[in-house]
Amino acid sequence: MTRTVFVNGDYLPEDEAKVSIFDRAFLMADGVYEVTSVLDGKLIDFAGHAKRLERSLTELDIKKPAVFDDLLEIHRELVRVNGIEDGLVYLQITRGAPGDRDFVFPDPETTEPTVVLFTQNKPGLADSPAAKTGMKIISIEDVRWGRRDIKTVQLLYPSMGKMMAKKAGADDAWMVQDGHVTEGTSNNAYIIKGNTIVTRALSNDILHGITRAAVLRFAKEAQMQVEERNFTIDEAKEADEAFITSASAFVMPVIEIDGVALGDGTPGARTARLREIYLDESRKAAI
Repeated sequence: MTRTVFVNGDYLPEDEAKVSIFDRAFLMADGVYEVTSVLDGKLIDFAGHAKRLERSLTELDIKKPAVFDDLLEIHRELVRVNGIEDGLVYLQITRGAPGDRDFVFPDPETTEPTVVLFTQNKPGLADSPAAKTGMKIISIEDVRWGRRDIKTVQLLYPSMGKMMAKKAGADDAWMVQDGHVTEGTSNNAYIIKGNTIVTRALSNDILHGITRAAVLRFAKEAQMQVEERNFTIDEAKEADEAFITSASAFVMPVIEIDGVALGDGTPGARTARLREIYLDESRKAAI
């Protein structure tokens, strides 16, 4: 079935959707994005994604598109017309297509932002086999730009990181800066020692994950301790458990780092419980 997508105010069959070759995202990676999960036909953490989207636009001085206040309705319509029970809605806003290439930002009064949304059907999204078997991680140097807190479409190095992991027989990579883990290629990173979760504090160095915020809140409610601080790969290898969070992976256990098994090499009980709590609470709050 051909998907219906949204481009600049119009719902279109995917094979009829077009964006200008002069779009700033195409030429300069000048755009931001969000991905919202869908479970049981409802949107997970939409308000958090919308708030982060607005912040990203502000940080890059991209004006809000005219449809900004209609994004919830657009998400719901795409979920409806494409029959998505479990899946994702991808949203991208760029600085627009001024009609030529220039490093200088176009005049926002004459160049409208480009807005694109599409769905991805992912049956059984919450029942990923990896949640039961766990992920294997390698470490790589973090050479991205300094504003990782802005969710831009500059995703070349994270893509390269995933390919490095694949080549090494692993599932993903954690990036390391000045000896400390920043985050995964498309997720936030955590270790557990005893009853304490350790994850890097929010700054310009990492994405301010929407799932991260919810999971840490649920962890505290479950009487787990949370330390937001730097940690090393060596410390991670000595942890009892480790996991990642993202909008599409939710809470996913990590069982191996750079070839070293964590614990007995199987997903830990605390990670499994956090995943269970997150999915239960998120489903209750879905819209």
